[in-house]
Amino acid sequence: MILTLIWKELLTVLKDRKVRMAILLPPIIQLVIFTFAATLDVKNIPIGILNRDNGEKGFELVERFFGAPVFNRKITFLESVSEITPFIDTQKGVMVVSIDEQFSRNLDAGKPATVQLIFDGRKTNTAQIVAGYTQQLINQFNHDYAGKTPNVALVPRTWFNPNTLYCWYNIPCLIGILSMLTCLVVTTQSVARERELGTLDQLLVSPLLPYQILIGKLVPGIIIGFLEGVFMLTVGTLILGVPFNGSLLLYLVSLLLFVCSISGIGLFISSLSLTQQQAMLGTFVFMMPSILLSGYATPIENMPTWLQPITYIIPLRYMLIISKGIMLKAMPAKVVVGQLWPLFVIAIINTFGADAFFRRRLE
Repeated sequence: MILTLIWKELLTVLKDRKVRMAILLPPIIQLVIFTFAATLDVKNIPIGILNRDNGEKGFELVERFFGAPVFNRKITFLESVSEITPFIDTQKGVMVVSIDEQFSRNLDAGKPATVQLIFDGRKTNTAQIVAGYTQQLINQFNHDYAGKTPNVALVPRTWFNPNTLYCWYNIPCLIGILSMLTCLVVTTQSVARERELGTLDQLLVSPLLPYQILIGKLVPGIIIGFLEGVFMLTVGTLILGVPFNGSLLLYLVSLLLFVCSISGIGLFISSLSLTQQQAMLGTFVFMMPSILLSGYATPIENMPTWLQPITYIIPLRYMLIISKGIMLKAMPAKVVVGQLWPLFVIAIINTFGADAFFRRRLE
């Protein structure tokens, strides 16, 4: 009987065109958007350069900006100081590099030479990153011009993501986020759909016991959410080129436990909702705080101290650590288990809590 109910729920989801599109299309679109568009990498930065120096040194500095991959040759050459203000005001560029007439002459004479950098303060984060790039470029110019080799050299090495590709960080996170979204969409619609269509009473008078109904409502969401995560993992590794360095079996076990912990929340939202529209709204009400408190957008350590303990009840927090750790770092099983047991506890609490609330709503 339980298998029949599970099969009935799966068929209901797969035959409903709206639900089917909600499961398949949005995750794929979000994967593409978050991977390629919603990136924190600063690339193709438009800047302006005003070079009033006719000497060799000024020309060489301009060439360094022109050849820097960060700016991708999106450089506008200004002809006078009066063009700087409209260039920044109309947001044609984030920065203007102004080289004065005495730049080469001062360098040849051994005197300090200055370069003025003017930034668009409306784009604070981008301006700070561009300032860092520019400072590195000018420091390298100073080093090459002075011709001095420092006794101590700082050589940065980036572990696990040597090319600092943002998608390598983003896609492991998206696997957890999108599988959570899919599981919630399926589970939150289950009871709400029965109540809205008037078939819940028929289900209650069937030979199924309440715990069997509960299992029948939870398992389809777990199956579809798990398969969605496996699909995203396949796309991320085979198509988008994100490396997978750890244990696949351990990752799949973690993903399964994660969607189990989410399914209880989905059933709680579904039991609370009277219509499918309310259930969908409840899904997104839960999604946004979970993503913000999981450490995906901002480090948990940067959050207020009174807010940080709340993150321990967010299942996505642990899945993000596991996903990035196994895929990029080949995280050992001992460390993964340290993140799995909180997921297991949350899954148990959510399941029994959803069961109790589900029974109460049936009374």
